[in-house]
Formats: sequence, structure tokens, C-alpha cells
Amino acid sequence: MERVAEEVGHAGEGEAGPAAPRRGRGRRRLLVAALAAVWVLLAAAIASAILLAALPGVGDAQSRVAAILREHGGRSAGLPPPSRVAESVVAVEDRRFYAHHGIDPQSLLRVAWAGLRGAGGGDQGGSTITQQLAKRVYTGDRGGVMVKLAQLGLAIKLDRRWSKEQILGMYLDAAYFGDGRWGVVRASEGYFGKPPQRLSWAEASLLAGLVQAPSAYDPRTHLAAAERRQRHVLDRLVAAGTLSRAQADAAARRMAAEARRLGFTTAP
Repeated sequence: MERVAEEVGHAGEGEAGPAAPRRGRGRRRLLVAALAAVWVLLAAAIASAILLAALPGVGDAQSRVAAILREHGGRSAGLPPPSRVAESVVAVEDRRFYAHHGIDPQSLLRVAWAGLRGAGGGDQGGSTITQQLAKRVYTGDRGGVMVKLAQLGLAIKLDRRWSKEQILGMYLDAAYFGDGRWGVVRASEGYFGKPPQRLSWAEASLLAGLVQAPSAYDPRTHLAAAERRQRHVLDRLVAAGTLSRAQADAAARRMAAEARRLGFTTAP
């Protein structure tokens, strides 16, 4: 009996034996993965700090925007930014503008995933309003990985230095709205004959749609495209809860009714 019990005991030890090393190897792999993740995050933090330190300061952003306006005969809209244009631009260009800190990780991941699938990146292409401002006043239209990284770093710096209201105001002042019109003031007066603070939702949503592709959506020569883009802006305003569906539909109808009076048409 003792011999049988001893054999059974040895058999049990033999069955449990291989499991323990496997559990140990699993724990070691998890530990190595965790340490690797920590090192990657640490390296990224150090690289970000070096990048930010190497970039110029952004305290001159307002003076750079003023220089753009002077060059093109524009005027600043001042603060606060014209509300309906501002809300329309945020809705279609950067809906998490008030939540992020210059860059939007969700949009960056979305665009990266879309790129892997060969799909488009949506309205923003991953670029926030703050990144677009950095491109407009600091890096220009130059391409390349280092320029994109610089835009990311400058966007973070802009967000730290300036308020959201100031960033949005500079963005609207420095934006190109087509037909030679730089800044929201010249665009509003040129297309609608009134200051941007007095624009209706129909007018504001049309202007906001021009920023993405000013020539392609120019209502004086490409009205049909401008109206399609405007409807998209209105849809984003509905999604944001700014407008009801009925209000958005009324704005689209109003613009269609006023297009001829404003000289908007689609060239043959």
C-alpha cells in the first residue's frame, strides 16, 4: 500500500511539473513586454521633449497672422471670433478642438488605420485646427516627415501658449477662402457683403466649407460643389447638437434661394 501511494504521488508530481515552468515563462514574457513598453514610452517622451526644445517659440503667432493679413489686404475679425463661422469650422474641421491639447490622438490613429486600409482620412486628415494654424504661419506647405513632426510640436506649443479662442481667431484670420480672399472678414464681405458677425447659418456654413478646398468649392464658379460641401458642414452641426435637422435643412434651402442674387453659379 505504501508503495502504491508513493507511485501515485510521484505520478501527480510528474503531471504538475511541466505546468509550472510554462507559467513562469508566461510571467517572464509579460514582464519583458511591460518593460519594453515603459522604455518605448520613455524614449517617446525624451524625443518629444527634444523636439519641443528645438522648435521656435510661438509667442509671435499673432504678429505672423497680422503679417499675412497685411500682405493680402485683409483685416482681423478680432475676438471673440464670429460665433456661427467659428462653430461651423470646428464642427467640420476639428470636432474635438476644445478637448485636445493641440493634437488629436484619435484622429491620428484613425488616419493611420485608414492609410493601412487604403481609405481616405475624412475631413481633417488627422490635422487639428491648431496643426493647420502651425502649418499656415510657421512651416508653410513643405512636405516630409520632419515637417509633419514640427507641425505636431508647434501645435502643442500653440495650445500651451494661447487660449482656444485666440487660436480659433488666428485660424480664421489666416485662412484662405478662395477668390483671392484671405481671412474671414474679407471672405464674408466679398461673398455676402456683410461682416462675419452678422452671417446667418446658411452663410456661415458655406464659408466654413470653403477652407478645405477654396478653389474647388468656390461658389462663384462651382456652386453645386459648394452646396454639397455646405450640406456636409450642416450635417456636422446637427451631429454636434448645434443645429436641429429642421434648422440645417432650412439653412440649405435659404442658400439655394439666394445663390442667384449673390452671383453664385456653376461654370459650364
